[in-house]
Amino acid sequence: MMNEHYMKLALTLAEGVKGQTSPNPPVGAVVVKEGRVVGMGAHLKAGEGHAEVHALNDAGDEAIGADVYVTLEPCSHYGKTPPCADLLIACKVKRVYIAAVDPNPQVSGRGIRKLQEAGIEVFTGICEKEARSLLEPFFHFIQTNTPFVTMKTAITADGKTAAYTGHSRWITSEQAREDVHLIRHQHDAILVGVNTVLQDNPLLTTRLPQGGKHPIRIILDTQLRIPLEANVIINKEAETIVVCGYDASNVKEQELSNIGIQVIRLQQSFISVKNVLMELGKQGIMTLLVEGGSEVNASFFQERSFQQLLIYMAPKLIGGKLAPTAFGGEGLPLMNEAIPLQFEAVELLGPDLKITASLKKEG
Repeated sequence: MMNEHYMKLALTLAEGVKGQTSPNPPVGAVVVKEGRVVGMGAHLKAGEGHAEVHALNDAGDEAIGADVYVTLEPCSHYGKTPPCADLLIACKVKRVYIAAVDPNPQVSGRGIRKLQEAGIEVFTGICEKEARSLLEPFFHFIQTNTPFVTMKTAITADGKTAAYTGHSRWITSEQAREDVHLIRHQHDAILVGVNTVLQDNPLLTTRLPQGGKHPIRIILDTQLRIPLEANVIINKEAETIVVCGYDASNVKEQELSNIGIQVIRLQQSFISVKNVLMELGKQGIMTLLVEGGSEVNASFFQERSFQQLLIYMAPKLIGGKLAPTAFGGEGLPLMNEAIPLQFEAVELLGPDLKITASLKKEG
């Protein structure tokens, strides 16, 4: 089917800008006339032209009477840019093929109706499954006002994240570690607990051969124990936000503020994951990568506050009942209470396995 062929090309364009458009979704568009691709485009950055704008500009006068393939319903309202539906009408395109309908209440179905009322034929659902998978973080953010959460962990084949001594470098191969940096590049923010900062003093930046986007660093630190000389504090390649409890030191908060670190003080003496996610949603953070230790992972696990799990498994055995595992806490008492996952993909990265799983939806 040629319709699927052109839509897959649009999806490839959208995939290429994944992680750089937040809080907008990654979208691709292709203009086709008489069997020829005459224009292509992707939304590159929030506040700039949408995918349809770039594709139509690329097509020029050839857009008249052409077919347009777009991965998400064209917008119909004025935001930071004019409505794409109006531009499609002005360019006199003949047909518009749409992969997924926009769940945004400001758009949902209105862009389609506007096109149809102008006499443009509209077809939906082309490669919808692939589009919805790519757009899932955006859909989640629009519907919940909280980030789409991906938890990442590296383990040995027997499920350990470190030796009983705490030594953990390196569990996985260079290929797996490079993939993690690509995942960082694709996320708005990365989250760890203060214990990870105290033990490892990480930078939490993106280190790819050709560079990459650095996610905002989120540190959970109930009592503001983070040292002022920690790498995430003194390194300015990325923004750092520290989340603390209500009764944390006001003096320490002021010290952090004085050196440009944002502190979010919750209204409770403890840190609730759900409250953290609501605060991050207010900051416009659409995607969050959790790279915490076992206790931070346990907090997200216990509150079921994640949507995706990435497991990097090395072909190694380390053993030992005192060696830590990916999820701490007390755990669940019965097997029938286990949180169900759905495996989405398994791939080989060098010697390691990368397993992608999602939180299985009820019903």
